[in-house]
Amino acid sequence: MAQSTSVNAGIVAGPSHSDNLYLKVFSGETMKVFNTRTVMKGRHRERTISSGKSAQFAAIGRAAAEYHTPGNVILGQDINHGEKVISIDDMLISSTFVSNFEEAMNHYETRSEYAFQMGESLAQAYDQHLFAIALKAAKAGTAGAVAEMGVATEDKIGAAPSLTNVVDSIYAAATYFDATNIPANERTVFVTPSLYWDLIQDGSFINRDFGNGGANQNSGGQLKVATFDVVPTNNLAKNFGVNTLVGKRAGADVTDYTVDGTKALALVMQKQALGTVKLMNLSTEKEYQTSRQGTLMVSRMAVGHGVLRPECLRLISALA
Repeated sequence: MAQSTSVNAGIVAGPSHSDNLYLKVFSGETMKVFNTRTVMKGRHRERTISSGKSAQFAAIGRAAAEYHTPGNVILGQDINHGEKVISIDDMLISSTFVSNFEEAMNHYETRSEYAFQMGESLAQAYDQHLFAIALKAAKAGTAGAVAEMGVATEDKIGAAPSLTNVVDSIYAAATYFDATNIPANERTVFVTPSLYWDLIQDGSFINRDFGNGGANQNSGGQLKVATFDVVPTNNLAKNFGVNTLVGKRAGADVTDYTVDGTKALALVMQKQALGTVKLMNLSTEKEYQTSRQGTLMVSRMAVGHGVLRPECLRLISALA
């Protein structure tokens, strides 16, 4: 019996697979990229200004006590004053243009994810710039606004440190913070993810410090050590200014956020160490443009970052 000729509506004329013209059924889910977790918000000082190019943080030193000798005139004493000024960087933006025509042909919604990713890109720059100024201050030994304030420090614990070396360095930082009267609350140690899970995996370390209610090897959880909240981040060990956004102010590049932090293991800090001044908070706007037949979406932010209390910073590095 002769073979019937079958017409396949899925074949494009010419060389082709047998299913090229069949409809690709939309799964109902759009695959989104995974973003680095941001961790700095709420863990440093933030101040909003309504106008101006910078904000002043005044500093006052300590007063001394002394015994009075009867008959001597009390003349008073001088008290040190200083300031830290944080300047606003140029406005940081992230934008995209959505064509009406292309959006009409698309069969899944994209605008909400575009808006999220644009805002996320600014949030990443926010975190990275804060880590950059902290690492730069620690490496440079930046001093405070008045003599009574200490300096930012770096603890170099060797090119190939053990977990014990890192833990000992964190406890040494806690001792230093206590000895310099840094508040015991709102202390954080930011670590690389690999170090974080090494700390979790070290069962004796967890059991000794946290008991059953803290972090554990199965679920991770909030780890604490020596009064510090331990927070993992992928934004710590970077070559800032090379693999991250360079700072810009008044139209010119600045080096405030440029430092090689690739050997950073942990950043120990108290909330008063860093400050952010916000002139324009993070927001997303959209505008339909008739002449271009589409919608321009823009996320923008105008902020500045600086070191306020350098003695509240200590960097732990894998350096000899």
